[in-house]
Amino acid sequence: MSTAADRAAAVEIPEAGAYARWVKPAADRVAAAVLLALLSPVLAGLVVAVWATSGRPAFFLQPRLGKDGRPFRMVKLRTMRPGAPTEFLPDGSTKVVGGDSRLTPLGGMLRSTSLDELPQLVNVLRGEMSLIGPRPDLVEQVELYDDVARQKLLVRPGITGLAQVSGRNALPWRERLRVDAEYARSVSLRTDLWIAMRTVVVAVRRQGIDPGVGEGG
Repeated sequence: MSTAADRAAAVEIPEAGAYARWVKPAADRVAAAVLLALLSPVLAGLVVAVWATSGRPAFFLQPRLGKDGRPFRMVKLRTMRPGAPTEFLPDGSTKVVGGDSRLTPLGGMLRSTSLDELPQLVNVLRGEMSLIGPRPDLVEQVELYDDVARQKLLVRPGITGLAQVSGRNALPWRERLRVDAEYARSVSLRTDLWIAMRTVVVAVRRQGIDPGVGEGG
């Protein structure tokens, strides 16, 4: 049986520029280290809040698709009850609706504010993720990719990305895949700066946010 990495290898990979190959990965790790240092009190407080309201563990680790289809363990603050199953919609995406019994008392708030994503700075520091890139899908979802969707695996997945500032969860999953592939084909400093600025605006305005779409536990 072919692996996700095997299927990703079949994608025609364009020649990456110096920014994508060298500058972006180095800048990601430096920025992640600085942000982890600055935000460690916030993260520690959130860990205590999760423990106090729903017990341990505070973190949720799940295999996700990384660059070239190689799986890695993405870390988040836990927003669902331990052992809660992942439920799939007909299009292959995942969704948790408001009032879902799988959510912890803090789960909806953590998701709607994206605070559950803070631990992914560790994934960035490890070189498994980028600050900006396509959101990583579940490993099994690669079976639903077409040739265009597989192009999102050309780059490291990100904490935020083009799909997140172009409608986020308001976009159907298939459309998010197309937007992510578009980003992967044309990574540039200018695009990343625009996404970074738009991310702040989207987060403040909470545009296109459904607290439960597409992220698992």
